[in-house]
Amino acid sequence: MTSQIKTMLLLALLSGIIIVLGGMIGGRTGVIMAFALALVMNVGSYWYSDKIVLSMYHARELAPDESPFLFDIVRRLSTNAGIPMPRICVIPEEAPNAFATGRDPQHAVVAVTDGIMHLLSPQELEGVVAHEIGHIVNRDILIQTIAGVMASAIVTLANIFQFSAIFGNRDSENGGSGFGAIILALLAPLAAGLIQMAISRSREYLADETGARLCNQPLALAGALYKLGAASGRVPLNSGNPSTAEMFIVTPLFSRDSSIAKLFSTHPPIEERIERLRQMAASGNY
Repeated sequence: MTSQIKTMLLLALLSGIIIVLGGMIGGRTGVIMAFALALVMNVGSYWYSDKIVLSMYHARELAPDESPFLFDIVRRLSTNAGIPMPRICVIPEEAPNAFATGRDPQHAVVAVTDGIMHLLSPQELEGVVAHEIGHIVNRDILIQTIAGVMASAIVTLANIFQFSAIFGNRDSENGGSGFGAIILALLAPLAAGLIQMAISRSREYLADETGARLCNQPLALAGALYKLGAASGRVPLNSGNPSTAEMFIVTPLFSRDSSIAKLFSTHPPIEERIERLRQMAASGNY
């Protein structure tokens, strides 16, 4: 299935959740308003989702003279991948992490945190950048960014709906029982998260493989993942939104030792990703 078809299905599913929530909040009027909101968000998330996500994390575009080494890595890997060089942004966070965003390779951005620049060796940082460029090459960045923006909207609407169900006066046309309303408000963001999980987990494995081939160093990426996984539980991100967690190279929200994290994480287990990279290195097939 192509990325374009996946993107359309994702937009349809998330838009449907928004419309259902709108109907439960405001009946027929809510459906109309939610449909209009979904339409605006579909158009807006396609053209502006990268700007929205970058602003969530207070990302700032770097100039070449601020980090010549990082620019050299991105330039070399994007040349290897046969894509235009992405813009480079830095996120003012000590939590070590990175993501890529943009609607296509011509409008791509690689964003790294301050923390990842301090934690990783040059070879490991190159592995991480290669992973993110792998997402760009594989056309994952649009669908992941849209998923984050739309899921954020669903969580916001679900919170409004839950509040109105508890404290508002609801007639039979506009919503049914308060208990059912609360259950739906809790399930809506969970459904959005499950959609994100289904998209993100398989794409992480593919981006690992693509990145290892681009940098020709699967063990460097494996070492980076080990360090990032160990650090993510100790130094979580302070900014941003949990609904965008699937965009990062490792989940920024939970300790990797948490059983709940493994169940609901948008990422496959780091141990499995590292083992795949080690097998790739051992086989020499990269």
